[in-house]
Amino acid sequence: MTSYGLIRALRNVTIALLLASPAQAATIAALGDSLTQGYGLSPEEGFVPQLQAWLAAQGQSVTVQNAGVSGDTSAGGLARLDWTLAPEVQGLIVTLGANDMLRGLDPAQTRANLDAILQGAKAKNIPVLLIGLQAAGNYGPDYKAQFDAIYPDLAAQYHVLLAPGFFVPLLAKSPDPTAVTTYLQPDGLHPNAQGVEVIVDAIGPYVLDLLKEIP
Repeated sequence: MTSYGLIRALRNVTIALLLASPAQAATIAALGDSLTQGYGLSPEEGFVPQLQAWLAAQGQSVTVQNAGVSGDTSAGGLARLDWTLAPEVQGLIVTLGANDMLRGLDPAQTRANLDAILQGAKAKNIPVLLIGLQAAGNYGPDYKAQFDAIYPDLAAQYHVLLAPGFFVPLLAKSPDPTAVTTYLQPDGLHPNAQGVEVIVDAIGPYVLDLLKEIP
C-alpha cells in the first residue's frame, strides 16, 4: 500500500469511529423540594421524568438527576448543594423557596440561601436555570414584594437563566383561578400528572437554553 493509500485508510477509519461513537449525554441536576421530587405522583409522572422525556422528544441526549426532597426549604437545598454538584453534573435547575414561603420565613433568609447556591454553582462554572416563585398574599403586600423580588434580582446579579415561575404555566391556562384545580392534586398544592405536563412544556425551552450554556 502506498503512503497515500495508508493515509486515506487511516482517515476513513477515524471518520468511521467518530460516526460510530455516540455523543456523550449531558447531565443536569434538578435541586428542589416536593415540586421537583414528584410528590404524590407515580415514578414516571413527576417533573424530572417528564422533563427528561420532553428533552428526548426534542432530540436531546440528557440525563436529569432528581435532587428534589419533599419539605425542603432553601436552607435544606443549600445544605445539599455540594453533593448535588457531583463531578458529572454540568448544569443545575433550582426550584426552591415554596416551603420558605409556606412557613412565612423571612425573605431575606431565603434570598441569602439562594444567593449562596448560585455562588456555589458559579464557583464550579456550572450554568443555572432558576425557577421563580411568587408568594401568596396572606402575609401582606410587603412580604410578597420582598419575596417575589428575590428571583429576578438574583438572576440578574448572577446572569443566570430565569423561568418566571413553576405555577405560572398553570395560571396562564385560564383567566379563572378556580380552573387551576384541574391541574392540581387534592391537596391543592402539588400539580397532578396533567399539571406537570403543562409545566414541563413551558419550562422545557428554558432547559434547552441551559444546555446551550454548558461549557
